[in-house]
Amino acid sequence: MTRFPLRRLALALAVAPLALGLAACSKGSEGGSAAKGEPVANVAPPAGKAWTDVVTKTPEGGYLLGNPEAPIKLVEFGALSCSHCAEFSEKSSAELRDKFVASGRVSYELRLFMLNALDMPAALLVTCAAPEAVPGLAEQFWAWQPTMFENLQKAGDAQMQAIQAQQPPASFVSLAKASGMDAFITARGVAVDQASTCLADTKKATELAQQTQDASTKYEITGTPTFMINGDKVTGNTWAEIKPQLEQRGAR
Repeated sequence: MTRFPLRRLALALAVAPLALGLAACSKGSEGGSAAKGEPVANVAPPAGKAWTDVVTKTPEGGYLLGNPEAPIKLVEFGALSCSHCAEFSEKSSAELRDKFVASGRVSYELRLFMLNALDMPAALLVTCAAPEAVPGLAEQFWAWQPTMFENLQKAGDAQMQAIQAQQPPASFVSLAKASGMDAFITARGVAVDQASTCLADTKKATELAQQTQDASTKYEITGTPTFMINGDKVTGNTWAEIKPQLEQRGAR
């Protein structure tokens, strides 16, 4: 993954070539294995609520689903354009949400990571709704992702080159339209005017760029999805690899 100075990162992401293979969307990650611990007891949610309905915006800019004080904290650095992130979401979402997060023992935090030109408008739109909607919208976006790539293929090289010549936020708007992201988000309750305002939010785009740079520097994130459990970057980024590590830490 190329490192960019912050003042250029948002622009570079906006005009970078659209490599649909997404080389930085990685099947591998660095980290260590966990020792097997004692089972952790379930944690009751607040009266009248379920942990799967609780979403908290974190200081790092992430969206935490579940018990904010859960003893087992799973963090995903994920890119909305990443096909392996989409695969993880497809394989994990129901069980991670309904078994692990619902128990109060595990929280799941999504920290959006900007891999390429597609991720900035995608993140601006998915976070355009209320914070509590973001994890669900991200899950839906990953399920819809193949349609995005089909739309971009249909747009053709000439249109993509014209978009790459634009400056943000115009390039964000054009990418959202060419890929169908704008229609995706308005079909899920975000008003057209609100979506347009979010795509023009250069302050938010700079914050997303800063979060990506911070993660790259602090945690050495070089591909997505990458996971941390209780602050430690872990090996593996498929559900078949992550689930046992949650269980080893007591989520069983």
